[in-house]
Amino acid sequence: MQCLICSFFQETMITFQRFILENGLRVLVHEDQSTPMAVVNVLYDVGARDENPQQTGFAHLFEHLMFGGSVNIPDYDEPLQKAGGENNAYTTNDLTNYYCQVPVQNLETAFWLESDRMLSLAFSEKSLSVQRKVVCEEFKEHYINKPYGDLWHKMRELAYSKHPYKWMTIGKELKHVEDARIEDVKAFFKKHYCPANAILVVAGPMPAADVKALAEKWFGPIPMGEKYHRNLPIEPIQTEPHRLEIKANVPVDAFVKTWHMEGRLDQGYYVADLVTEILGGGGSSRLFQSLVKEQQLFSGIDCYHYGSIDPGLFTIEGKLVKGVSIADAEAAVMKEVEKICQELVSAQELQKVKNKTESVMAFEDMGITSRAGSLAFYELLGNANLMNTELDKYYEVTQEDIQLYCQKLFAETNSNTVWYLSNSKVKSQKSEEEEEEESEE
Repeated sequence: MQCLICSFFQETMITFQRFILENGLRVLVHEDQSTPMAVVNVLYDVGARDENPQQTGFAHLFEHLMFGGSVNIPDYDEPLQKAGGENNAYTTNDLTNYYCQVPVQNLETAFWLESDRMLSLAFSEKSLSVQRKVVCEEFKEHYINKPYGDLWHKMRELAYSKHPYKWMTIGKELKHVEDARIEDVKAFFKKHYCPANAILVVAGPMPAADVKALAEKWFGPIPMGEKYHRNLPIEPIQTEPHRLEIKANVPVDAFVKTWHMEGRLDQGYYVADLVTEILGGGGSSRLFQSLVKEQQLFSGIDCYHYGSIDPGLFTIEGKLVKGVSIADAEAAVMKEVEKICQELVSAQELQKVKNKTESVMAFEDMGITSRAGSLAFYELLGNANLMNTELDKYYEVTQEDIQLYCQKLFAETNSNTVWYLSNSKVKSQKSEEEEEEESEE
C-alpha cells in the first residue's frame, strides 16, 4: 500500500506553458501562486562530454567565467543582491545550469542579467586568469591532494575507452585548465552559449503572458547561433573485465566496482535505479545489512549511479574495516550480487523501493527552484512533460524484470574493479601506534 503523501504527490501535476522564440530559445513557464519568489533557470546544452579531449575542464571553467561579468554589467552579483536575489550554478558531464531566485517584483532584473551574459560575456585575460586559478585550486584540493581524490579519475579511464565520460567534469588533467587561452575560451563560448542551445525556465507567481513578453524583450534580440549537434563516439560493449590496483597514503582500503548500464531514457535505466535502492538504499538495504551490520566487512557501503544521459556506470563503493582482506570483501559483495541475479526480489521489497523512489521524486520538486531545474532537464531530454509521467516507468518494473536485468548487468565481462589500497607505510605506522596504545594500557 502506498503512503498517503506519495499518493498525494502522484496526483499533483507540474503545469507549464512552453513556447520557442524566433532565435530558437526554448522557454517554459511554471506558474505558482503560493510563493512571492520567482526563479529564472537557464540551462545550456553543453557539458564535459562536449569538450575537446585535449582541452577538458572547459565546461566547468565556464561555470566560473559566467559570473565574471558581462560587457554591460561588470559585476553580476551586485545588482542581483540589491534586488534581493541569490544565484548558483552547476556543471555535469551532460549540461551546465545557471539559476537565480528573486522577489517576483524584481523578475526583470534576472532577465537583464541572464540575457546580457548570454549576449555579451566579458572576456579578459584578467578574468580568465582569476577563474583559471580558482578552478586549478579546486582541482588540487579535491582531486590531487585529497585522499582517494583520484579514484574516479582512474575508474573512468578504466571503464571507458572511447566515450567522453572517460574524464570528469573538473577535467582530465590539471594542465588542460592551466593552459586554457583566451582564444580557446571565446571559441567554446561561441559554439555552445547561444539561444539555439539554451533552455529558459521561469517559475513563480507571474502570468505566462508576462514572462513571454520579458523573454522576447531581453532574449529575443540575441542572435540564434548555430544549433550544436552531437556526434560523440559510442562506447563499445565491454567484452572482458577491467581491474586496477592503486596503493596510496590513505587510512583504509577502499573497494569500487562498476558495471555499464543504460542511458537516461532507456527502460533499463529505471530498472537499474530500483536495483541501486534494493542493494544500497540506506540502512535497511541488502549491502548495508549484510556487509556492514552483520559481517562487519565495510565501515560504509553505497550503491548508486550518476543519472547520466548517455550510458553510465552502476556502482558499488565502500571503505573496508581495518584488517579485512579486500579480496574477501569483494567476494562478499559478489555473493550479494549473485543473490539478486538468482532469486526473485519479493513483491514487498520491490514495492518498498518504488514507494521510496516516488517519495524522493515528490520531495525533490517541492521547492520552486528544484521544479524549475527539473523542467529544464526534462526539456533537454526532449519532453518536459516526462516530469509528470516518469514515475509510471518505475511502477511498470516487475520482479522478473529485476532478475533478468541483473543477470545481464552483473556479467563479470561488463565489470570494472578498483582496489584502492592503503600502502605499507601507512599500515605500519598505524600498527606501531596501536601497539603503543596497547602497551600503555
